[in-house]
Amino acid sequence: MKRLEYVDKDEMELAKSLETEEWVSDLTKKEKKQYEEYARNSLTKQKRINIRMTERDLKKIQAKAVEEGLPYQSLISMLIHKYNEGKVSIQERHNKGIQPIADKAGSG
Repeated sequence: MKRLEYVDKDEMELAKSLETEEWVSDLTKKEKKQYEEYARNSLTKQKRINIRMTERDLKKIQAKAVEEGLPYQSLISMLIHKYNEGKVSIQERHNKGIQPIADKAGSG
């Protein structure tokens, strides 16, 4: 075990138990694969972009982010990711000429 600095007795015991494989995962293969995909996606390098939007839309996004308990940039990124994964679609409303975002997977 490599030396851990600034850890208390409980943390050291936990680290040792992890290394001795005392812990056994109860995830199904499907769940494990999904979490591995989450990790891969979160470890990929992020690219900074600039977007233009109305102040009103920005304020609404910021308010929604506060409700969700996360930074508004993360909320925007999550929405884009969900769109790319096909979990959110844009459906055109012919009667008003606007394009709302509809969540295919239910709320969230």
